[in-house]
Amino acid sequence: MLKDFFTNKKLYKIVGAVLGAGIAFALIMDLVIMPNYTNYNKGITVPDVTKVSLEEAQTLLENYGLRHEILDRRSHSAYPANYIIDQSPSPRQIVKPNRKVYLTVNSDVTPTTVVPDVLGMHFRNAELQLENHGLQVGTISYESSRFRNTILRQSVAPGDTVSRETVVNLAVSDGLGSRMVDVPDVSGMRLSEAQQAIIRAGLRVGEIRFQPSREYSPNTIISYSPEEEELTEGEALMLIVAERFDAREEIEAGAIINDTTSVEDESIENSNNDNEF
Repeated sequence: MLKDFFTNKKLYKIVGAVLGAGIAFALIMDLVIMPNYTNYNKGITVPDVTKVSLEEAQTLLENYGLRHEILDRRSHSAYPANYIIDQSPSPRQIVKPNRKVYLTVNSDVTPTTVVPDVLGMHFRNAELQLENHGLQVGTISYESSRFRNTILRQSVAPGDTVSRETVVNLAVSDGLGSRMVDVPDVSGMRLSEAQQAIIRAGLRVGEIRFQPSREYSPNTIISYSPEEEELTEGEALMLIVAERFDAREEIEAGAIINDTTSVEDESIENSNNDNEF
């Protein structure tokens, strides 16, 4: 019976008809329907509608078989009101028929914004805040003050309502104060204590160099530079810090620092070595 099923001519005719219909449908889709749907092999060169009025731009785009949408309105002193400032896609690009062109139109009313308060902010954060409010960062001047790269003054007062694109000039701290401060004597201090004392005095911790020492415990300040009684606020001190005398400089790891080693531990070790002899 199974043999009769596979040798039935009617079955082969049905299968052949289904395959033929499928092939015919695929060809119609590929050669007729899809090309018409996607406008295959057809393209329109986008005209330049910048520097013309919105009404002219609309007419020109319609004549080219394109649609349009107003994407943004902003003020630009070089253009009359309701003139096109920008467009996307840009002129001379080839697009499909009925493509939408997005237009930026010059506003007849100047947009305004409220100036943010950026005093005390880091320069980069202040710059982002002003840009987010549609303002421009103008002249940057540097003045002596303790905290480096923080905003000391802004040319337009916080809270003022101004036109977008208004320029705001900034005065930024250079990290150096204008007054003299006493330099703390950090010799003999632990490194962490010395760092805190330096910061409290209004100075900065600069380069830290490690030096093997038998006299000082590891991580103790041997000396500092410059050794002055007073320095300008914000200046940096270089610190020479003790490390174990038998520490070895490694290419990747740097100096070996054992913060738990004490003078008492070293004396016990030396005593044990003497007993061996």
